[in-house]
Amino acid sequence: MPVLSYAARRVGQALPVALLVTVLIFLLVKLLPGDPAAAILGERASDQAVRALRQQWGLDRPLPVQYGIYLRNLATGDLGQSLRYRTPVVELLPRRTTVTLFLVAYSTVLSILIAVPLAVVAASHRDRWPDQVVRALITLPLASPAFWIGILLLILFALTLRWFPAAGFGEGFGGHLRYLFLPALTLSHAFAPVLTRNLRSALIDVQRTTYVDFARAKGLPRRAVLLGHVLPAALLPIVSLLGVRLSYAIGGSVVIETVFALPGLGSWMVESILARDYMVVQTLTLAFALGALLINLATDLLYPLFDPRVRIG
Repeated sequence: MPVLSYAARRVGQALPVALLVTVLIFLLVKLLPGDPAAAILGERASDQAVRALRQQWGLDRPLPVQYGIYLRNLATGDLGQSLRYRTPVVELLPRRTTVTLFLVAYSTVLSILIAVPLAVVAASHRDRWPDQVVRALITLPLASPAFWIGILLLILFALTLRWFPAAGFGEGFGGHLRYLFLPALTLSHAFAPVLTRNLRSALIDVQRTTYVDFARAKGLPRRAVLLGHVLPAALLPIVSLLGVRLSYAIGGSVVIETVFALPGLGSWMVESILARDYMVVQTLTLAFALGALLINLATDLLYPLFDPRVRIG
């Protein structure tokens, strides 16, 4: 029951935030210059045709009424029509969403694979040269912008050494892994150092606890103590950090997909802004915002599975 109450409370807190997000996005799109009806009909359209289309879409009604229509369309899955492709937005979403989700998941896995060994090495050799080397290595990515690192990786590994493709999504799971390796590595450049630093601190704190001293006193091997007692406990605070960084990765995909010419939501957002494709911009902005909200909500709901104190409280 405490877990169900906790979950219900978190979901109840997320719903007003989601509604507020729809209000803000609706108003921001209304502030964009230009008329969607005139844009979709073209420059040669008559004023009468523009007025008729505005009336059909409800653009001539008061803002509260337009917002109600917007919510109704969202509930029915009507996301409008892309002005650039002359196709319903909902039909264009699946392919591009797959690219972005694969990129975010790939970058997260790479970040964990990079951060956990580095943090374990640093914490196991605290204040000695391995620790100093790890701390120096994670400083450089934090001081470098993602697009700059992406361009360097592109020039070195794609254009010079030709180890990886320079652009595209590839075919099949293996092709996706190969084509998205450089973009995923670029996207993980800011997450892996932060994860390494936080996990190192957590490992050092856990090593000072009484039950770890007791495990050592029983004569357990150092590796068994580290992997069986220290590391699982140190991973608890990383769950919340993982949710925050996943939200960051969704937003960061805009830059990374543009650098590597990936057909995902991020590059589509940039293209739509330049083309003044209002419906797509509105849909993608909402998707990014709600995606970040859902990740944070999922993090809150999963946390009790890792921390008994939340279940008891």
